[in-house]
Parts: sequence; C-alpha cells; structure tokens
Amino acid sequence: MKTYLQMTQEERAAELGRLRQEFEALKTRGLDLNMARGKPGKAQLDLVSDIFHLMQNPADYVSGGLDVRNYGEIAGLPAARALFADILGCKPSQVFAGGNSSLQLMYDTVCKAYTHGLLHSPRPWCREEQVKWLCPAPGYDRHFRVTESFGFQLLTIPMTGTGPDMDAVEEAVKDPAVKGIWCVPKYSNPDGIIYSDETIRRIAALKPAAPDFTVMWDNAYCVHEFEGDYVPFPDILSLCQEAGNPDMVFEFASTSKITLPGAGVACFACSEANMAHMEKLLTPQVISYDKVNQQRHVLYLKDKAHTLELMKKHAAVMGPKFRAVTDALDREIAPLGIASWQHPKGGYFVSLNALPGTARRTLALCKEAGVTMTGAGATFPYGKDPLDTNIRIAPSLPPVEELEAAIAVFCVCLRLAALEKLGV
Repeated sequence: MKTYLQMTQEERAAELGRLRQEFEALKTRGLDLNMARGKPGKAQLDLVSDIFHLMQNPADYVSGGLDVRNYGEIAGLPAARALFADILGCKPSQVFAGGNSSLQLMYDTVCKAYTHGLLHSPRPWCREEQVKWLCPAPGYDRHFRVTESFGFQLLTIPMTGTGPDMDAVEEAVKDPAVKGIWCVPKYSNPDGIIYSDETIRRIAALKPAAPDFTVMWDNAYCVHEFEGDYVPFPDILSLCQEAGNPDMVFEFASTSKITLPGAGVACFACSEANMAHMEKLLTPQVISYDKVNQQRHVLYLKDKAHTLELMKKHAAVMGPKFRAVTDALDREIAPLGIASWQHPKGGYFVSLNALPGTARRTLALCKEAGVTMTGAGATFPYGKDPLDTNIRIAPSLPPVEELEAAIAVFCVCLRLAALEKLGV
C-alpha cells in the first residue's frame, strides 16, 4: 500500500471521495461514544465494589487503638500511611493520607505555597513579582490548569522518550522565578513514558536558583501495568535526600484507578521537615480526613503485594481495550504514513501525533460522527499545541465493542483530515 505522500493527486482525490462517502454513512448511525477522559469502565468498578461489604463488625472501626469514626490524626490513619509507604517505597512518617483526590492535594500544596509559602520560601508566592512553572508536554491538562489558575507563567518543556528534556530543565531552573515542575514519572499522561533512571537522577540532583523550587511528582500510575510484569520505580524522596535536596519534592498517589475514583484515598509523600510545615498550614483547615474510608482501603488492599494482585485483574480488563486501539491504528493508519503513536504497557492513554495542522480537524470530524475525545491542544499549556498534532486517546471507559466502533470512526476522520491537509 502506498502512503498518502506517495500517492498521486488523482489517487488522493479518489481516496478522499471514498472516505467522504464512508464518513457520511457513519454519521447516519447516530453514534454517541466517549473516549475523552481516563475513567475506569463499569467492569473495573464492578470488580472492586465488594469493598463496600467490609466494616460490618465493630472491631473493623478500630485501627491501632484508634476509633476511625472520630476526629483526629490530621496526617491520616497510621495504617493508611503505612500502606501507601509500602506501595511507594518510602517511610510512613513521610506520607500524608487525605481524601479521595490527589488532584485536590496537588492544588492545596500549590495554594499553600501561594498564600503562605513553602518550607524554604523567602515569601509567599503571591508576593513574588512573577512565578514561572515548567510543564513537560505533551502532559496532563489538569496539572497545567492548577498552576495556570494561580496566574503562573507556564513554560513548555519538550518530552522525550526518557522523560522531560533535562537539558532544557536544567537551563530553565537557573531562573529564580521558576518555582517548580510537573512530573508523571511512570506511564506519563498521555505518552505512557517511563522516566529513565538517568532522567530521575538528574531531576533529584537539580540545583535551582529558587530555594523553594518544587518537584510535583504525580505517581498516578505507579502500579498500573496492563501488559507484562510490574515495573518497579525508584523512591524519589531517597534520591532527593542523597542529592542534597531532601525538601524539593512532593510525591502524589491515589487509589482512584485501583479501587473507586470517586471514593478512594489519596496521599502525598514528602520529607519529614516538609510534613511538619504542611501539618502546621493544614491544621486551621481540617481536623482530619475520612479515616473510615482510609480504614476500608487498608482492610481491602492489605499491602503492596495484595494490591498488585488486584491490578492484574484490572489489567485483564484494560489490556484488550488498549490492544483494540493500537491494533486498529497499526492496521488502518500505519501503512499510510500520516501519524505516529505510542504502544504503552501501562497507564490510561494512547498518545498519537497526527500530521501537523490536523489534530483539531480530526477531532471536529469525530464529534460530527458521534465520537467525543479529549480536545486538541489539551495536552499542552494553555490548551495550545503549537503544531496542532497531538491527540490523546482514552480507551478505558467504553466496552471493547463500543471502543472498536469509536476507533474505526477515528481512523476515518484521521485519514480525511490528512488528505484535506495534503491537498488533492
């Protein structure tokens, strides 16, 4: 098969005509399919809904002598802190167990820096003339929105196959106005990249001009393989300690895609010095988070080994969905030379780069045919992809049969947009 670039104008015109007919036929089907967000599907939620069968006996409400129904323990139930420490590879004293949302904890950390300052801040960030923030891209749109909402200047750092471009990062942190960086170190959103050991070591060893520079280490997919064996990851807290930057990092994780997204437990991990500072700032805000739910998760997940066994069950659901996407792309798009994409083994997304200037058009066509996807540009700061090329595909929510229908529509729309761009 010829690529579209190899075709003559007459061949491209014929192909465009055929695809337009196919597209019109797709529109008559009245599809309403959604691949916009990385939500677990119903089968995954059903898989873990037996969590609500726990805590039927009075003894279940006691943990280490504490009645989990009462006030207290601002940093979280000690057993929950120990569970996250086991999963993340750090110490329980470095873990703060909160409510259901890691994004809320990330927002609150930035907010505390803005209103009060972090441990080594000369002043609250609201009193800085300018705050700049590094955003590896393609990246997670909700990360970018957090820092954008405080008026920070977002600086794009290119992503490579081993993580953020560290030459660019090391140069950028020479500016004292640069206060932090977003990182998703394992199965990055959306590229599915695992940061290399060298990249992680260079991040831990950064020498920023700002004394309160902060690495926001969102380990959202730390145990989220859907193909192959579990991939271990280094403890970023220990590496920062060894590099002389013990207070530079806040690590985040949650059970959102382990148990229930709307009713899980989230945490941050940091140095003990940062923990003391954050507890002081949080004390006026909250007496304690939901320790009943924290206890429920301790009883359900037990430890890291048991959690990894549960993740294998999630993988049995997720794997076929990702294969449905990548198999269709390999079959329908690869021979045409109009896009490239990742083949991740974990996480929640497939990242595709279309011909420059065609991402928005592709997704507009998809919407017209009844398929909703993440908006073009969402994976870049301010929602602006300078090349209009990156498309984030989220296969997790629809059942496989709906996913196959949605990706078939996507392939037609991608081909149409490419032919329109190339001209006939």
